[in-house]
Amino acid sequence: MPIITLPDGSRRQYDQAVTVMDIASSIGAGLAKATLAGKVNGKLVDASSLVEDDASLQILTAKDEEGVDVIRHSTAHLLAHAVKRLFPDAQVTIGPVIEHGFYYDFSYHRSFTPDDLEAIEAKMQQLATENFPIVRKVLPRDEAVSFFQDQGEAYKAEIIQSIPANEDLSLYEQGGFTDLCRGPHVPSTGKLSAFKLMKIAGAYWRGDSKNEMLQRIYGTAWGDKKALQAYLHRLEEAEKRDHRKLAKTLDLFHTQEEAPGMVFWHEKGWAIYQQVEQYIREKLRLNGYGEIRTPQIVDRSLWEKSGHWDKFSAGMFTTHSEHRDYAIKPMNCPCHVQVYNQGLKSYRDLPVRLAEFGSCHRNEPSGTLHGLMRVRNFVQDDAHIFCTEAQIQQEVSIFIDLLFDVYKDFGFEEVIIKLSTRPENRVGDDAVWDKAEASLELALNNKNLDWDLQPGEGAFYGPKIEFSLKDCIGRVWQCGTIQVDFSMPNRLDAHYIAEDGSKQTPVMLHRAILGSLERFIGILIEQHAGTFPVWLSPVQTVLLTIADRHHGYALNLLQQLERKGIRAKIDLRNEKIGFKIREHSMQRVPYLLIIGDKELEQETVTVRTQKGEDLGSLAIYELIARLGQEIADRK
Repeated sequence: MPIITLPDGSRRQYDQAVTVMDIASSIGAGLAKATLAGKVNGKLVDASSLVEDDASLQILTAKDEEGVDVIRHSTAHLLAHAVKRLFPDAQVTIGPVIEHGFYYDFSYHRSFTPDDLEAIEAKMQQLATENFPIVRKVLPRDEAVSFFQDQGEAYKAEIIQSIPANEDLSLYEQGGFTDLCRGPHVPSTGKLSAFKLMKIAGAYWRGDSKNEMLQRIYGTAWGDKKALQAYLHRLEEAEKRDHRKLAKTLDLFHTQEEAPGMVFWHEKGWAIYQQVEQYIREKLRLNGYGEIRTPQIVDRSLWEKSGHWDKFSAGMFTTHSEHRDYAIKPMNCPCHVQVYNQGLKSYRDLPVRLAEFGSCHRNEPSGTLHGLMRVRNFVQDDAHIFCTEAQIQQEVSIFIDLLFDVYKDFGFEEVIIKLSTRPENRVGDDAVWDKAEASLELALNNKNLDWDLQPGEGAFYGPKIEFSLKDCIGRVWQCGTIQVDFSMPNRLDAHYIAEDGSKQTPVMLHRAILGSLERFIGILIEQHAGTFPVWLSPVQTVLLTIADRHHGYALNLLQQLERKGIRAKIDLRNEKIGFKIREHSMQRVPYLLIIGDKELEQETVTVRTQKGEDLGSLAIYELIARLGQEIADRK
């Protein structure tokens, strides 16, 4: 007589073993219809799974994130089913869930075409409509090998042969198609209605370039068609906002094969970069950070002592000179400890806050490089705080205030916070971890912030808080972080003299707000679709003359604007004013200043905004005051 405890704490008792679907039906017909799978004592199971003993149960529907993952997993198998119906000679390999969707890899004698993709999606819709029950069965490993060999599925057989011989395997059957899978799956194909195939790509079998190139079909799947359409709309918006395309249109930067993963900044792009860097520099100065600069190339011995060589050497660029091995620094932290170590520190000197716009190089795989979002050379708004254990909570609290202040100025209001705690493999004793985790949690709770716990996701040297931004089309970008480190200061001989005269090791807080400046600027470009607020705009205003006789007046105004620190340009070309206005509007210039006979006579300018608003005539001092206020307010 199992007793089932539901998420709201209520309990239900049954006379005999029951399935997850039986329990859902006993609660209500509506819930039974929506049920996709269950979570019994924390383990995902099929809706048909039998519950024989007392257990906690969460019934998963399309409203649950894990329920949507079950839909995506099942849709991957629906894709394989459709491919086998249309192309019986194709062999299926693996098909996992990924962010927002799924993929499945196939071996076939020719390349799939866009027409094939359309036909496969149509077949998937048909199979979903037929509402085949999805049935789980279990076979011993060797029987499963024989089954797939008989089906001509050599890849599936190879996967199973790598599994220990004494294990049983689960297979799922739907409408005559059987696939190997751990599950769970939705109860029937009719639960799968909101999906779309996205693209075809190449992928090596088992990720090894020595193996056969397979064809990977990507798709997306959601709980309902409304969510699917919203996602497709976000993709359309993301395409319009692609920072690489906007960079070309607005002449901001470029990349090229001769320097993969490294950025060639153009004048206008570099102006944005400088604004971001100078803004953060001033924020750090006002918050007690000392800015430093450390070498780009450092002897291998330091990286070995810090532990990075063992864990990260494959990601380092290295060089050799005069019988010594060097690494181009992939991060700044070991060098910051070297600065801290110069001169004996007392407990009265702590906290010590060291900041650097440190240029780092990491040997990222070429296939992962993506505009500004994934590069090999980047600069971090990196800083390290050396403090006592008792100061952790206060320093974290101060950092959180600074971080939210910065994000607000850049126009980001929604911040997602996650606290990552001790992993299984870690350094330091539990008492120190307890104190560090409690300090981070207390800092978050004292500010009444909503946050999620990520158990076991901390770094090996300490717990951390991650801060992610949600942009205007709902995408999430992890940017900020603060990490507690007990390991590196000790490994690199950092000390301070405590109040009792003993030599103690400081705690090291790794922290960044923007993270990579390159990546953050990429996010900004897409957030604003290239139309930056005035304070960030590479060109804040352009003077447009109607005739040659207006040039002298315009040049004099240009000098006045530049002396006030306003980024201004002048267009003296012999073109019609309408053409000039259109061209600079397309370049997203916030303010266009038109100068003709009337403006020359009255010593004014006619002001037009990038959005097409006509603000009429303003004296130059009025314009400078307006721009100055808007820049200062960072609107």
